[in-house]
Amino acid sequence: MTKILIRGAKLLGGEPQDVLIDGETIAAVGTGLSAEGAQVIEADGKILLPGLVDLHTHLREPGREDSETVLTGTRAAASGGFTAVFAMANTFPVADTAGVVEQVWRLGKESGYCDVQPIGAVTVGLEGKQLSELGAMHESAAGVTVFSDDGKCVDDAVIMRRALEYVKAFGGVVAQHAQEPRLTEGAQMNEGVVSAELGLGGWPAVAEESIIARDVLLAEHVGSRVHICHLSTAGSVEIVRWAKSRGIDVTAEVTPHHLLLTDDLVRSYNPVYKVNPPLRTERDVLALREALADGTIDIVATDHAPHPHEDKDCEWAAAAMGMVGLETALSVVQHTMVETGLLDWAGVADRMSATPARIGSLSGHGRPIAPGEPANLTLVDSAYRGVVDPAGFASRSRNTPYEGRELPGRVTHTFLRGRATVVDGKLA
Repeated sequence: MTKILIRGAKLLGGEPQDVLIDGETIAAVGTGLSAEGAQVIEADGKILLPGLVDLHTHLREPGREDSETVLTGTRAAASGGFTAVFAMANTFPVADTAGVVEQVWRLGKESGYCDVQPIGAVTVGLEGKQLSELGAMHESAAGVTVFSDDGKCVDDAVIMRRALEYVKAFGGVVAQHAQEPRLTEGAQMNEGVVSAELGLGGWPAVAEESIIARDVLLAEHVGSRVHICHLSTAGSVEIVRWAKSRGIDVTAEVTPHHLLLTDDLVRSYNPVYKVNPPLRTERDVLALREALADGTIDIVATDHAPHPHEDKDCEWAAAAMGMVGLETALSVVQHTMVETGLLDWAGVADRMSATPARIGSLSGHGRPIAPGEPANLTLVDSAYRGVVDPAGFASRSRNTPYEGRELPGRVTHTFLRGRATVVDGKLA
């Protein structure tokens, strides 16, 4: 394989250094490096990060290839600087057996743009009534360690307890979509001043917070791991902070859109802003940013949720919930966290690479940029500013809330085990 010399990159935003890639690994890190016959990339002070890892992605295949496929989704991931993604289980058929998770895993291998780690469903058919084949999915070729009914909440406390007990045996984790269904029947947006003005069904914060409170107590009782998907309220932050202070093994994620967007945008009735959980208030946004900065929230996860045009370009009540996010995630984090001084680039690497890889027990990703480590890397032009144009997305879907918005940063190169998947901002 070709040797690649990245010259003058700021490792995690620090002093410029050179990085030599030889085959699938990092061969050397330092200044003044040279290598005969190496392909040279002049970084000119761009930021070099470990390849990003997304713990929460919807790739839609099998069953909804009109929205996304594993191939198009991983191309979008590479464009956004990701070298690994975890694929949620709400496919058709549901990824609740060893056969389906192995299918998704093999499709990821064939795509070649980033590693795909399937997430197994907690319950059969996401119906919340009977545990899926958790052990069989873990023992399959896909080696599943994360289980979630995302899109639906495991609202039965007995089923949730049994799932936590089961995964504890092999160090797995249950990732909960925290939404009490009876409190959100007919809900269309965040419950508050704006929902009252617009006459749309309100989605109360307590519907999320009550499930989180229950589940951290269950995790404490069982002595197991629980992960909170797309945490969205200030109250949820306080519950997770309390649980961590008690030593409960809980982790949590926040999406880029919940770090930036508020429910005021729903006044436009544009369904691109319809998402689950809903956009919240400015107070919630600020609390989420602070919690990500202080470590109460562990990671950023995109909840990349592609939908075809006809499922979003319709009246609000009929529109599907969700936003694409893989190709804009790093820019939104730079805008909301780095440019505000809440995180430095080392903090971004922790929240978007090292920690999600650790939570998902994913080897080879989220590793330090050091000799002998896998060459999973992302080079970012942090000085770049541009207007988001979904026409240029690699994703099959275009339902982005950022169309026409100026955001900072651009991924110029992505490397998966030493092989460039993105070169000069374009897919290789």
